[in-house]
Parts: sequence; structure tokens; C-alpha cells
Amino acid sequence: QVQLVESGGGLVQPGGSLSLSCVFVGSAFRVYHMGWIRQPPGKQRELVASITPDGTINYADSVKGRFNISRDNTKNTMSLQMNSLKPEDTAVYYCNANLTTPRRNYWGQGTQVTVSS
Repeated sequence: QVQLVESGGGLVQPGGSLSLSCVFVGSAFRVYHMGWIRQPPGKQRELVASITPDGTINYADSVKGRFNISRDNTKNTMSLQMNSLKPEDTAVYYCNANLTTPRRNYWGQGTQVTVSS
């Protein structure tokens, strides 16, 4: 069984920065596809960024050039550095771990990010 524990959300002014962290509690972190998904108020969840076991990264167009995803397979952690934050980045941010074979999909509890002056 896998547990994902997020931290680092909060309130920040537009233009500010925040860093989110996700700790993977379990085994075989290095084989999981990891990602950050967010859910803005009143909207559906959307992919923010993902990183494969070999380090291939994908970003949503809305965050390219501002956000940076990374993983540390020695510490079982994934991070999201968010810079130049905008009010539209306000959302609950979820950590996700996904495996195709065998099929596994895990979610963290979510952490609130609010960008407001």
C-alpha cells in the first residue's frame, strides 16, 4: 500500500513563489509515474506537471516557464517549485502516483494554494 503526504501550500501574493512537496510512503517509488494535479474552485481537476521514472517531464501550457517539477528517487519525494504565481493558480493541489503494470493509482490528501493580494 502507498500513502502520499503533501505539504507546502498556503497563501501567497501574485508574483510570489511556493514550493510543494510530496512524500511517497511505500515501496518502489522509482517505478511510478508521478504528477501534480490541481482542482481550481468550481472546476475539474487538471494536470499541472508530471515526471516519469526516467525523468521525462511534461507541463501544462499554463504553467510552462513558471513551475518546475522534480523527483528524488533516493528520498522518495517529488517537488513542485511554483514561481510567478497568478490568481488563476489558486487551487487544491494533489500529488498522484501512477503505475501501469500492475495497475495502481494513488492520491494525496491535497494542499490548498491561494494566490491573492
